This record gives sequence, structure tokens and C-alpha cells, in this order.
Amino acid sequence: MKPIELLLQTTIEPTANDWHIGRFSMLRDYLAALTAADGSRLFNVTARDRDPVGEPDSVLSSLDRSKYDELWLFAVDTGNGLDDADREGILRFRERGGGIMITRDHMDLGCSICNMGSIGAAHVFHTHNIDGPLPPPDDRDTTYIGWPNFHSGANGDFQSVDAELPVHPVMRDVQYLPAHPHEGAVVAPHADSAARVIATGKSLASGQRFNIAVAFEPSAKAGPAIAESTFHHFADYNWDPGRGSPDFVTEAPGGSLPRTPQAMASVQRYVRNLALWLAGRNTIV
Repeated sequence: MKPIELLLQTTIEPTANDWHIGRFSMLRDYLAALTAADGSRLFNVTARDRDPVGEPDSVLSSLDRSKYDELWLFAVDTGNGLDDADREGILRFRERGGGIMITRDHMDLGCSICNMGSIGAAHVFHTHNIDGPLPPPDDRDTTYIGWPNFHSGANGDFQSVDAELPVHPVMRDVQYLPAHPHEGAVVAPHADSAARVIATGKSLASGQRFNIAVAFEPSAKAGPAIAESTFHHFADYNWDPGRGSPDFVTEAPGGSLPRTPQAMASVQRYVRNLALWLAGRNTIV
């Protein structure tokens, strides 16, 4: 069976002091090294930042005509990361059966993904897609960051997560994920019966439970998709804080994840499950 073509892409131009695609190198290398039972490579991985902002991205805007089977989109922009043509290309890609994982972070970070049908509606931001009064902040330590900012732990530590029943294939044998001081908010849109919450976490600040991942089951009209609460579940800095971060990250890092093999194995299992499920493959080894 030929390798799955997987695109890892950010919504920013290459920028050294930001969450550029090079800061997801451990994810890229792990996926690229995965093999099937016969020793063949499971994935061909392409990792890139977007083209210059202000015009359509050459890949995203024509994604439906590309070689790719799935897209992992890291929305790390402040609102201008996607052109209308990019959003349309991504939606056409899903309509032709492509698998999509879209993730963001706290407050309005990554809000350029809002206007993308149900997948966009699954992401709730500080000033976008929110219905009703703005909830109070959850993370009380970094006071300049407002809701959503669920505090699951320090960067470089791990958090315990719960798989919602029935256990989704993406969550099979997953008990731990990377922690982050201020995760974003995702919901299952009421208007889409294909969507459901598949994983939750618990805030260390308030004790509140929050959604980590929402799955959209594939249909004849759309491919599978995942809305994820934070790109920090996939970043080098969260897998190993020794890899460094942009200088605007001010919280003291932890470091329990790279020192705990069981937790790291769970993180890698999540990534593998996610990549296979988005491609329509069986996640059981």
C-alpha cells in the first residue's frame, strides 16, 4: 500500500521568533519514521509555513487538487493567517474525502479558521464563535491572557485525559497528552450530527473539565476531521522544553513528559491514531 501523503502546515509566514513549522520537527520526524507491518513507510510528510500573507497560499487554496490525503493545520496566526481562497480550498479538500486536523490556542489565536463550516464552528474564541457572556479566565497566573485559557499544566509536563464513551479510535490506549497553561476551547456544533467530543481534560487551576478534541465522522459528503484545543499538544517545546520556544513565552516550563516513557508513549499513540484515522486506516496495531 502506498504511503499516506500528509501535510503539516502553519498559518504564518516563516518567522524565526514564532511558532513556525520548524517548531513541530519532533512530530514531523515521528510521523515520517512510522512503518507498516511489512516495513513499508506509512507516511510521506511535508512540513511548510504559509506563503506571504495578503494573497492565497499556493498549497491551501488548491488543496483539493493536490496529492495530499490529509492536512494538519496549525492555526498560530492572530487573525490573518487564511485567505478566503485558502478556506475554500480546504473545504473542497474535505468534500473530496480529505482528512483534516485543525488546532489553535488561547483567546483569539488562530481565529482565521472560524469561517470554515462545522470545523470552524467547533473552535470557540474570545471574540469569535462565542454565544453568550464571556466566561471568566481559567488560567489565573498569566493574567494578560483571557478566556479560553484552560490550565492543564506547564509546558513540558503531561496531563491525564479522559476518552469519552464510546472510546473513539483516535483515543484508543491514550491516557496522557502534553500539558499547556492556557488551552483553547472546542465544542461539537449542534448543527452537525457527525460531530462529538472524544477527549476531555481537567483544569489544574479551577478543576473545570474542558474539551480537548472533537471528531467529525466521515460521510459521503465530507472526509473525517478533528478540532483540537491547542497546537501545543504537538509542539517540540511541549514534548521537550529543551528544544526552546519563542521569547514571548514567559511561563516557567516543566519537563516531566520527556522523562516519563509511559506518558510519551501515550502522546505518540495519539499522534499515530490520529494520522491513521484521518486517512481512513485502522488504528489497531
